[in-house]
Amino acid sequence: MLVMVVGLNYRTTPVEIREKFTFTEEDLAEALDKLKKTKSVLEAVIVGTCNRMEIYAVVDQVHTGEHFIKKFLAEWFAIPKEEFVPFLYVKKEAEATEHLFRVITGLDSMVLGETQILGQIREAFLFAQKAQGTGTIFNTLFKQAITFGKKVHTETGLGESAVSVSYAAVELTKKIFSRLDDKAILIIGAGEMSELTAIHFHAQGVKQVMVVNRTYEHASALAEPFHGTAYTLEQLPLALNKADIVISSTGADSFILNKTEVEKIIHERKNRPIFMIDIAVPRDLDPEINQLDGVYLFDIDDLQGLVDANLKERQRIATQIEEWIDEEVYKFYQWINTLGVIPLIAALREKSFKIQEETMKSIENKLPHLSEREKTIIRKHTKSIVNQMLKDPIMRVKEMAVESNAEEMMQVFCKIFDLKVEIEKDKMNEEPTATYITRRSRS
Repeated sequence: MLVMVVGLNYRTTPVEIREKFTFTEEDLAEALDKLKKTKSVLEAVIVGTCNRMEIYAVVDQVHTGEHFIKKFLAEWFAIPKEEFVPFLYVKKEAEATEHLFRVITGLDSMVLGETQILGQIREAFLFAQKAQGTGTIFNTLFKQAITFGKKVHTETGLGESAVSVSYAAVELTKKIFSRLDDKAILIIGAGEMSELTAIHFHAQGVKQVMVVNRTYEHASALAEPFHGTAYTLEQLPLALNKADIVISSTGADSFILNKTEVEKIIHERKNRPIFMIDIAVPRDLDPEINQLDGVYLFDIDDLQGLVDANLKERQRIATQIEEWIDEEVYKFYQWINTLGVIPLIAALREKSFKIQEETMKSIENKLPHLSEREKTIIRKHTKSIVNQMLKDPIMRVKEMAVESNAEEMMQVFCKIFDLKVEIEKDKMNEEPTATYITRRSRS
């Protein structure tokens, strides 16, 4: 059994191709069922986000599995293989497993360290598990990956610092105000950056959202999802009078607010402080505004400095996480290798407890006067002796399963205990595991 992933993402594939490979929520169960019935595929999980489509599969043969997964994609989306295969990436065994850990921790995301992908993969796995698309291998791998993803975000704070200008505006604001849920935010402009800013501030608890735009309909469209209020550009002074926080991001080619205009508004506000962030290029707000008492003005360069510092910190943390991922993949393949000794362990336990049962029958025949309570006590203690005797051999055989000469050692183990078990050679020292261990030892 081999682990592989076949996918498209923002790094390899333009959006006009990616958007054609979207599994709808209604069709996902049917798609998963068809994929599971595809030749060579034993287990499957489908992960779909706006930036990636990935099929994780356990297959009986790599080349056969790859061929039939590509065939499945071509048939499901009715797209000739030659149109999308050049964009596909195919990762196998240790590389595929490492990829899953990188994706789930946000190291492979467009925004380094983003946390949303963890929940998306968790949902994809649970859906596949419920649909009986997973088995022993993926139930272990995905649970391990999800636990690891949670650990990374809890212990490193990887996704906490802002690495986008719009979110940096939120982070900077939080340094000024102790709380945001009682503050009113005014967003000047109704473009994409303004929308992202509104989303970030609303997520931080801001309830009062105002939007000013030259076109009222655009302002209203942006304000509506946040139950906000829309104003025209002519009504800007009125909106400014109500705002605690101002974020400006328009396409104007000159200042939309100068020092004199803001000074008048500050006077009307009775010197109530106002926090202003200009993320437009060219700038919307005259830098001289910052000379006024009660006004705190920051521009995009201030935010970019914060973003750069945070990104550098995320990259430092990511380097540490890469080392952790190596350990996780190594642990997973150690577990994979121990699967080959399960029949040996089962045979040893079966033989041992058969001897114990035969011994109990002999004792009962020779001591017929024993009460049921006495028989129960003897049975319990003889089983305990067997379990204690088995503990070390079972531990040692698991350790031997990951050694370079595992197959030979398993044969010796069988000979010592006279076990009639055929060694599963494909589970002893699979090449991808050995290759991965070698790569780790060089690093």
